[in-house]
Amino acid sequence: MTDKQILVLGGTGKTGRRIVSRLRDLGHPVRAASRNGETRFDWDDPGTWPAALDGVSALYLMAPPLSADPTEEIDRLLRGFTGRVVLLSARGMAWHPAEDAVRNRAREWTILRPTWFAQNFSEDLFAPGVEAGEIALPTREGREPFIDAEDIADVAVAALTADGHDGQTYDLSGPEAISMRTAVEMIAEATGKPIRYLHIELADFREQLIGHGFPGELATVLTATLEDIAEGRSEYISDGVKRALGREPRSFADYVAATWPSR
Repeated sequence: MTDKQILVLGGTGKTGRRIVSRLRDLGHPVRAASRNGETRFDWDDPGTWPAALDGVSALYLMAPPLSADPTEEIDRLLRGFTGRVVLLSARGMAWHPAEDAVRNRAREWTILRPTWFAQNFSEDLFAPGVEAGEIALPTREGREPFIDAEDIADVAVAALTADGHDGQTYDLSGPEAISMRTAVEMIAEATGKPIRYLHIELADFREQLIGHGFPGELATVLTATLEDIAEGRSEYISDGVKRALGREPRSFADYVAATWPSR
């Protein structure tokens, strides 16, 4: 147990809440920060930043969610902060501005670069499609080695609490690459519901994101990451989970079995 405070931004989100739970189980004092959480933190309200960071020795950092280039915000947040920073980034060059900002400002840093989360099918972007029985994406038959958010949380906790991770960039992926169509078929089999994968064009997908409230620049970035899948640029397997934890990552089949247990 330690009395050093750890601040988790996005403390109620997919990775944040898992990190908070793990840290508390280990006896670490944790502040779960969000716009309306127990510790208030709002990227759009810099007045909330100092109190959230006060007395904090380690920070799990999620960049502003609707910003394609958060350099200015991250630089301002970390100015004067001397603790450990673990940044949730993502695979692909579009996310590098946040990484550069952390490297330039943080005294001690670790960067996590996950692939698309498996949990996007049950907790986020693709979940409405699963529920509706149709997932329409611009990925053709390209493959992605989906990472389980449980693995991201395990790596983040290690980086926040243990030595040996400073200056490391962990590329995080699952152990095998599968197509969106295969992922949907696995979920359909597990749930017993008819769910189909439908290919749509990149421009149509981008317009759908904008229609759901995504800023144009961010919609372009997200669409580009799916284009990487379609073109086969994202199917390679990364060893970050093994390097950080000494074990293999969970598979998409593991995620499906845990999320939709046998009927």
